[in-house]
Amino acid sequence: MKELFLLAIVAMVFVVIFQIAKASEYVSVLKGEEKTRKQNNKINGFMLIAFLVLGLIGVYVCNEWYFNKTLFPQGSASVEGEKIDFMLYLTIGVTGLVFVITQILLFWFAYKYQEKDGRKAYFFPHDNKLELLWTTVPAIFLTVLVVFGLINWFKMTGEPPANAITVEITGHQFAWEMRYPGKDGILGKKKYTNYNKPSGNTLGVDFEDVNSLDDIHTQEMHLPVGVPVKLVIGAQDVIHDVGLVHFRMKMDAVPGIPTTLWFTPKYTTEEMKVRTGNPNFTYEISCDQMCGQGHFSMRGIIVVETPEKYKQWLASQKPEYYTLFPDKAPKDPNAAPATTDTAKALASVLPAKK
Repeated sequence: MKELFLLAIVAMVFVVIFQIAKASEYVSVLKGEEKTRKQNNKINGFMLIAFLVLGLIGVYVCNEWYFNKTLFPQGSASVEGEKIDFMLYLTIGVTGLVFVITQILLFWFAYKYQEKDGRKAYFFPHDNKLELLWTTVPAIFLTVLVVFGLINWFKMTGEPPANAITVEITGHQFAWEMRYPGKDGILGKKKYTNYNKPSGNTLGVDFEDVNSLDDIHTQEMHLPVGVPVKLVIGAQDVIHDVGLVHFRMKMDAVPGIPTTLWFTPKYTTEEMKVRTGNPNFTYEISCDQMCGQGHFSMRGIIVVETPEKYKQWLASQKPEYYTLFPDKAPKDPNAAPATTDTAKALASVLPAKK
C-alpha cells in the first residue's frame, strides 16, 4: 500500500507540473515573451531545488524500506566474501559522497545563478588548475579501488590453503553437476569424446585414468563449514557462470577452459536458517550468464554442514565407476576400486582401442 500511495503522489505531482506548464504558455501570450521567460526561470529554479530535496529524501526512504530485503544484513557466508562486502561498501561510500556533493552543487548553482537583471555571466574557456584537480583526484580514488579488487581477485583465484578440499562443478543447459575426488584426493581426467560412454557417463570421465576410479558424481554440493574449498569450474555446451550470491562469489564456466576459485564457508545451512529467519533457507548456485531459454531454471543446491556430517555424507557416496560398472562393485560399496591390476579390469569393461 505504501508503494501505491507513493506512486499516486508522484503521478499527482507530474499532473500539477503539467498544468502549471500549460498555464505558463497561456500567460506568455498575454504578458509577452521577455517577461514570461524571466518568470519561467524563477519557477524552474524553485522546482530544481524542490527536486533536489525530494530526490535526496527519496534516496534515504528507499534505503530504509529496502535495505533489509537485500543480502547485506545477513553478512557474507564466506570469509573471503567479507572482503567483497568491504570493497562494495567502500565503493558505495566514495561514489555516494561524490554523488551527494555534486548533485547539491549542480541544483544549487542552477538556482542561485539564474538569470537576473543586471547580472552578466562570467566566461572563461580554460583553467589548468581545475582540469588537474578533477582529473587527478578521481584517478587516484579509482586506482585505489582497482588495486583492492585486483589483490582480492588474484588471491581468490590463486592457490588455496593446503587443507582445502576440491570440488569440480560442471554446467550444461540447464543444470549443475558435481564431482568429488575419492580417497586418493585426485580428480581423474575427462575426455569430451567419452560423453555418455558408457551410458550415464554424462561428465565424460576417462576411466582409463586410475585416479577416476574412485571419483564421486553428485547433483548436490556438500561442503564442510570452516574448511576452504576449491572449485574447478567447467561447461559442456555454452558459457555459464557459477553464481554463489551468499558467499559473494562468481566465476564463468567456459567450455574447454577450466576456471577456479576458492572460499571458506562461515555458516552451516542450519545456522543460516536462523540468521535469515527463513526455515526453508538453502544456499543456491545460480547461473549468472544468459545461457538459453531455460536459464532461469538453472539452479543448484549447496549444503554446508559440520566437518563430521560432511565426512559421513562423503563416506556414504558410491564411486561413479561402480554405478556405471555394477559388476565390478565389491561387496563393500564404499571400498575404492583396486588399482593393482587396473589394466586387466579395464580391458574387461571398456571397448578395445582400434
